[in-house]
Amino acid sequence: MYTLDLSEDSRMKPVELRMGRGFDLDSFNPHGISVYTDETDNSVYLFVVNHPQQKTQVEIFQFVEEDHSLVYVKTIKHELLHSVNDIVAVGVESFYATNDQYFGGGTLNTLEALLAQPWSNAVYYSPEEVKVVAEGFYMANGINILPDKRHIYVADLLDHNIHVLERLESNGLAPVKVVEVGSLVDNIYVDPETGDLWIGCHPNGWKLFQKDLPGSEVIQIKDIHSEKPVVTQVYADDGSVLIGSSVAAPYGAKLLIGTVYHKALVCDLATVDQ
Repeated sequence: MYTLDLSEDSRMKPVELRMGRGFDLDSFNPHGISVYTDETDNSVYLFVVNHPQQKTQVEIFQFVEEDHSLVYVKTIKHELLHSVNDIVAVGVESFYATNDQYFGGGTLNTLEALLAQPWSNAVYYSPEEVKVVAEGFYMANGINILPDKRHIYVADLLDHNIHVLERLESNGLAPVKVVEVGSLVDNIYVDPETGDLWIGCHPNGWKLFQKDLPGSEVIQIKDIHSEKPVVTQVYADDGSVLIGSSVAAPYGAKLLIGTVYHKALVCDLATVDQ
């Protein structure tokens, strides 16, 4: 796990977070992540989807800014969290997560992919209850939440769209609308000030799954709750520069783009479309 300072005077060099004792680093295979700040004492927690030995569990750490480290808190396992892709924390021990497949692994996953059935889902977890809160996705991937905590967004990679869901008092999710993107949508970043969605996308799914120099694409969605959301391509590449973009996040005049197989790219938003 690393942090990256995107400020103008930084060296743009990733810095590894020191991991405290009590955690098995040898089997650590991180996937989706989410940060949660406890408003009662401003403690910062990092939730990480982990796949040790091709299994799925969620690790919770506390971030200690003073010594740039993570303190291991606990590991969460549950039968409903069987193929977790991404996660968004909503409490010190509670979160929403996407299962990108119905089956937990093995040959059944291959059959599921060939059948292309909408069996993927989203799950709510807390120490008090665990339940499926949304389903019918072809491959639920990225998940994130609006700053007002009222709406959840889920990326359905194989259906090329973003689902907007309203968060209920019961912690269930009610469908609101679906926004077509026209690309294989991966992870979602929500701008905390504007509410804009920034999505790492894959323009060629065949090349992505074959690892054959898949191109990269970043899509921005403005006014997603309006009658006419504005869907804009802000970055595109045939794979000669960046391979398999999976996430994108703006910071000031910079845009950080992460990938599945390749390195990350930091570029200037003023020239990102050139």
